[in-house]
Amino acid sequence: MSNQGKMDCGRRRLVVATAAVGGAGAVAALVPFVSSLLPSERAKAAGAPVEVDVSKLESGQMMTVEWRGKPVWIINRTKEMLETLPKLDGAVADPKSDKDMQPAYAKNEHRSIKPELMVVVGICTHLGCSPSSKFKKGAEEGMPGDWLGGFLCPCHGSTFDFAGRVYKAKPAPTNLEVPPHVYLSDTRILIGEDKKGA
Repeated sequence: MSNQGKMDCGRRRLVVATAAVGGAGAVAALVPFVSSLLPSERAKAAGAPVEVDVSKLESGQMMTVEWRGKPVWIINRTKEMLETLPKLDGAVADPKSDKDMQPAYAKNEHRSIKPELMVVVGICTHLGCSPSSKFKKGAEEGMPGDWLGGFLCPCHGSTFDFAGRVYKAKPAPTNLEVPPHVYLSDTRILIGEDKKGA
């Protein structure tokens, strides 16, 4: 092989080696960039759906879970609680849930998929306080004598029924929010998504 051929061969090896090193460097530089486009663990946790087991939630009981940093109440409503709802249509501000504070599948008398199980964000729609449950009927801690039970926001006195509907003439402008959710089984709810496997 001539000296010229040896030089061309050496140059080719040098070019290939340089390209390989450059390509590896480009990939190494690209990895942090691509990683920065992916959501962080913190961001995933902030919006990730939450799976809840309600198998031990007895009738009349309430449990609280966290979704997107908000308390979500799940209440296994009794027959008596459900019977209060139609009686309050004239007392609540948005009885038919016309304002979009719930997914379409929860725009019904119960504001839920299953009548007995209420899933609602436990944050007052006025200034973001968390109401407390006042399940008992009748006058209690300043509640009116005809109180049928529900929730009281201690900050400014907004009251909500067992469907999370706000009473008339209260500071809260809308009903409590019903988050997107789906039943994975009879006893498991996925809060934060509307469809299985979505």
